[in-house]
Amino acid sequence: MRRDKKNQKPEKNVSKRDKRKYIEYKQKHKKGDPLPSFSDEVRLNKFISNAGICSRREADVLIAAGVVMVNNKVITELGYKVKPDDEVKYDGETIKSYNKRYVLLNKPKGFYSTLGESKGRKTAVKLVQKACKELLFPVDKLDKDATGLLLFTNDSDLSKKLNHPRFQSKKLYHVELNKPVTQGHLKKLQEGVDLEDGKTKVIHASHVEDGTSREVGVEISSGKKQVIHRMFESMGMAVVKLDRVRFSGLTKKDLPRGMFRHLTENEISFLKMSK
Repeated sequence: MRRDKKNQKPEKNVSKRDKRKYIEYKQKHKKGDPLPSFSDEVRLNKFISNAGICSRREADVLIAAGVVMVNNKVITELGYKVKPDDEVKYDGETIKSYNKRYVLLNKPKGFYSTLGESKGRKTAVKLVQKACKELLFPVDKLDKDATGLLLFTNDSDLSKKLNHPRFQSKKLYHVELNKPVTQGHLKKLQEGVDLEDGKTKVIHASHVEDGTSREVGVEISSGKKQVIHRMFESMGMAVVKLDRVRFSGLTKKDLPRGMFRHLTENEISFLKMSK
């Protein structure tokens, strides 16, 4: 029996252009999760993890096993939250309340920024492990061969905010290309470049003062993977050097390559209060 043509679904032949427009639409209208409120209360597994006992996933196992107590009461609820004045014990020993840390590193070339299994590789987290006793994680990523500012913290609320699509953390890069960059290239970057995951444009792009025609400063808020490399590749150029010189208002001033420093109270407040 032949199916009624009215009930047949038309075959879809989605072009790359249509797919790109769809991705752009989703990104434009994506609301994302609500921004964090920076409450003093914290999940129990996060409290244990940030105290340096173990990872959050391992902390969940400890909680479920009934070996964690809050105010002398066994807690097995995974979503349980503790207050600053609560006493938390693991295996009979009191866990000291952790301090939130914010460490800025000027990452050298050749260091990975991921937290996964290092397998003997050089990782940026090892460069800041002496900054404090708390476990720190990078807010975002920098490629192995990229250099510049990388922020570490144990404050997951701030990390979530800085990576939130509504916040759009601004980053400034000093980029060196393998070919001269023209005014036409700079205009194209600011108007927008078509990439596989949607059209992307920079906030500002200009030649570096006292630099060569192959050196440009690029300010961008996009968190797409290797976005600067891909934007220049779409115009027939390759990135030779990439150095992040500013991140969310933080700069490399008085911070030599390979060194780190703790953020000031004013810097922390600025990051939390910025819209």
